[in-house]
Amino acid sequence: MRNFQRPGRSTVHATQAMVATSHPLAAQVALRLLQDGGNAVDAAIGAGVLLGFCEPQMTGLAGDCFVLLKPAGAERVIALNGSGRAPAGLDAAALRARGLGTVPVYGVEAVTLPGAVDAFCRLSADWGRLGLDQVLAPAIHYAEAGVPVAPRVAFDWARATHLQGAAQRHFMPGGQAPAVGTLFRAPGQAEVLRHIARDGRAGFYEGAVADDMIDSLRALGGCHTLDDLTATACDYAEPVSGQYKGVELLEHPPNAQGATAILLMNILAHFDIAAMDPQGAERAHIEAEATKLAYDARDRFIADPGHMRALEPMLAPETAAKLAALIDMDRALPDAAAASQEVHRETVYLTVVDRDRMAVSLIYSIFHSFGAGLASERFGLAFQNRGAGFTLAEGHPNEAAGGKRPMHTIIPAMLRRKGQVSMPFGVMGGAYQPAGHARLVSNLVDYGMDLQEAIDAPRCFAGPLDGVAGLALETGYTPAVAKALAARGHRTHFAANPLGGAQAIVIDPSGVLTGGSDPRKDGCALGY
Repeated sequence: MRNFQRPGRSTVHATQAMVATSHPLAAQVALRLLQDGGNAVDAAIGAGVLLGFCEPQMTGLAGDCFVLLKPAGAERVIALNGSGRAPAGLDAAALRARGLGTVPVYGVEAVTLPGAVDAFCRLSADWGRLGLDQVLAPAIHYAEAGVPVAPRVAFDWARATHLQGAAQRHFMPGGQAPAVGTLFRAPGQAEVLRHIARDGRAGFYEGAVADDMIDSLRALGGCHTLDDLTATACDYAEPVSGQYKGVELLEHPPNAQGATAILLMNILAHFDIAAMDPQGAERAHIEAEATKLAYDARDRFIADPGHMRALEPMLAPETAAKLAALIDMDRALPDAAAASQEVHRETVYLTVVDRDRMAVSLIYSIFHSFGAGLASERFGLAFQNRGAGFTLAEGHPNEAAGGKRPMHTIIPAMLRRKGQVSMPFGVMGGAYQPAGHARLVSNLVDYGMDLQEAIDAPRCFAGPLDGVAGLALETGYTPAVAKALAARGHRTHFAANPLGGAQAIVIDPSGVLTGGSDPRKDGCALGY
């Protein structure tokens, strides 16, 4: 239990339904859809789409999503891959011939086709209760009437300096980032949502909206075609899973990086984490070393599932045992091989549990802040730059190629205890996400923290952050801990920005739902 004499927030408790999102308006809309007869899928879609206007730097209709879904009355979990593919004309050899060593992060070459809208339409048709017209109505309203810019959103917005052309016009009103409380409107995207509400998937992937996207990308020098849009389709899959001290961690399979979190937890299981100070140097050191090793494996294994090697070796217990044996308790390993793809941290995550205990864990993103910094001319759809997740290394499973999905950083997750789903959750933060999953689960399992305390606790990350390599510590760590880690050989620094953001809902067998929402974002958990 938290110290009530210090700033903080309490967990939220309810019995009928619970939502946790990164913005209060999205949480309110999700709750309203539930109270109007919708289920967790309806609420998740409605809130997720709205977040594209509440947090336009984080996500939008031209982005991707991944979903884990627990149906009502069952404990099985279904994965839905709503990530788009590279245009058929993308060719790594041609990019190498231009002298490029990586896919340009803010170039049209990094723009992959948008997969989220297809996934939302599929989810609605297969699992939703309400029609898309009702589910999208709140987002249409706010896109037109405007959303007051929240403090964390304004902070992120002001740091986006790479917007070009139409993106500058649509997202920098008056030529500058809006201040806190300024109304942000997106009337062009409201029109897009009306097309989707009326015509479903065809309203986005065909007709005027599709023409606007492809014409804009072609004008920017892209090889994208209407056929590429038409071919975009989501896929159902089985989650990958692993055990950690009696809890089962369920993650989205590749091309998402969920297996990285499982490997990381498998490595940590070889150490007595519970005996360590939760905010001490020893735990941070072990976690940092395990992270380096797990992420190195990620960079070698994870890619489009149609092009990668078998995932089993990455999840095998013996793999974790061998990696754990490489960790020196007193000295940091040399840096693992640098990631061959660009990583960053712009994403939104939300989770919903309804009265029938359908649970949705949904993450939705355009990758970097405002994606590629490019947008469609007419409707102002921000193009994602997920193609920057490809490598140009010849023969690599994740080598850029037409029709291929890049390695994705975004991962929704769930916990299952004794065969029952006990917590849908997610931790935003791009490359940080597997480490964030491990830290949150460890806070709950090893230290018995309550949900909000586990979310609030300071974080660290052994990976490139804001262009700085080394071990980043949030300011909740003391200088003495930073000094002790440096003595072990870590290049420590205090992070300039918070590490990610989390949302989670605990489903108790008693019937009580407990929600937690990260204070690093503007959001909240709400229930009834």
